[in-house]
Formats: sequence, structure tokens, C-alpha cells
Amino acid sequence: MKIEAKYLSIHELGQRSNQEDSIFPAIGNIIPHNDLFILCDGMGGHALGEVASQTVCDALSEYIHSHPNADFESALSYAYDALDAKDLDAEKKMGTTLTLVKFEAEGCIVAHIGDSRVYQIRPSEKKVVFVTKDHSLVNDLVDCGELTPEEAKHSSQRNVITRAMQPHQDRRTKADVSILTDIKKGDYFYMCSDGMLEISEDQDIINVLSMNKTDEEKIAILRRVTENNNDNHSAHLIHITDVNDSPFDSSMPKLNKKSFWHLILPVIITIVLFALAILLLPRHKKSLDEPLNIGTLTDTTQNELDIVP
Repeated sequence: MKIEAKYLSIHELGQRSNQEDSIFPAIGNIIPHNDLFILCDGMGGHALGEVASQTVCDALSEYIHSHPNADFESALSYAYDALDAKDLDAEKKMGTTLTLVKFEAEGCIVAHIGDSRVYQIRPSEKKVVFVTKDHSLVNDLVDCGELTPEEAKHSSQRNVITRAMQPHQDRRTKADVSILTDIKKGDYFYMCSDGMLEISEDQDIINVLSMNKTDEEKIAILRRVTENNNDNHSAHLIHITDVNDSPFDSSMPKLNKKSFWHLILPVIITIVLFALAILLLPRHKKSLDEPLNIGTLTDTTQNELDIVP
């Protein structure tokens, strides 16, 4: 599948004194035909949060662009190595959330750690097609029935996350990874830090993106309704402008040359043997129908006769 898209971004300070969100591509750094988007929300206090988020953002974008055939786990490991190298051994460890969207021939890879989100919204149907699940304490409490979704919105623990990227972890936190293939022209991928969601519900986002307005007008509305938010707030709004589906089944694994011949060679051999059997069978039958002169048979001929049923 070939996907074409245009994107716009938000990167606001909010009521904070420093910016701990980091995004790729950065504001003003428009990359033509870009297929990679990253958003990280740092934590750990002044300077530490922004170091963590920027380090992961830079390391992932650098590795993925310089290793186009690498898998996501290798890229994430590289980002963790970069984060370890920046560790200041502070009493309060720095850390960051992660959201990543990467468009490929097989579809869209979505990876996330923490409570920054990725939405896939379909305005033509006015619905959320996909949304990441927050790695947060209140979300876990909702799942086990200790809180209702409404109580979770107002809980004093709503900003406590259960997963984050931090340096020198005994066990490095894994990302939830999804591969999305149900992508249509007109869909939006909306990546945002939790600061964008202080007063916005899913339905509010759907309503804005379903308006009969340009993308520039929609991003201006999203920026305007969040301008008084307390936290840093950042977002990528990615509009799918065209989708060309591949004639091949993208759910099938790719085959290298070795696996191709392992699969096809037995089939070829079977076909050749079957064809030879068909060609030889009539000739053999004719020879059996001819009268045999027993007196002139050699030992070899007698041996051959013995095995004829």
C-alpha cells in the first residue's frame, strides 16, 4: 500500500516554564514525503524531562532513517542506549513517554509507551478507528473495576503512568506495537501528548476533524481550545490524502530467494515427474500388449517379466 499524507503540528509551552515535549519533525522543519512521526513527553523536572524526550526523539529518527530495513525493536534499543548515555545519575530519574507512527508498504506501524496517544479517526464515518491504550494507573483501575471512566477523569492520580522510557532500567520497558492496514483516504492520524487532552474528549476531536474546513483551520481550532492548558501540549495532525492498495496480500510474509526456492522446488519436481509418468505410460503398455517369443528371452528379459503383474 502506498500512502500519501500531509501534516501539521502543534508544540506549545502551556503554563509551564520549560518545554518537556519533543516532536519529530520539529515545527518549521517540513520534510517532503515524510513517513515517520514521533512525539515524546518528558518527565523528571526542569531540564531532565526535555533531555529525555529530545534524546529519544533524535535517536529514533536518526536510527530509522539510517537503517531503513531495521525492525522497531532495534531502533528502540538504540534509543535506550542513547538515553543511558545521557543519564546524569540524578536522584530523580528522567524519563519520557513515546508515540511513533511509521507508514510502510504493509500499512502503518504504531508504537507507544505511556499516556501520550495516537488516534486514527475517520471523519466520513465520524468515528475513532483506532486509539492507543494509556499506560496509566487510573486506566488500570478502570480495567479492574476500581474506578469508573468518569471518576478516572477527575482522579488526583490521573497523571501517574505505569510505563515510561528511563535510563539504566533493569528491564527496559517494552512498547505496545500495532500494525494498522484499514487506512482510507480522508482518515486522520492524530498524535498528542496528554496536555492536549486536559479538556478535550474523544468526541471533541472527532467533531473538529469532521468539520468542513481546511486542515489549517482545524489545527488552528485545536490550538485555540488548548491554549490555556496547564501542561505542555504537542500534536501531529496527519491527513491521509491518498491510498493506493497493493495487488498483493499485505498479510502474507515477504519471501526471500532462499525461502522462495524451498517452497517452489518440490512443486516443480512433482510436476516434472508426473509429466514423465504420463509420457512413459502409453509406451510401456504397448510393449506389454505385443506377443512375446519365450524362446528368445534373455535372462535380463526374464527378470523384467517376473516383476510385471
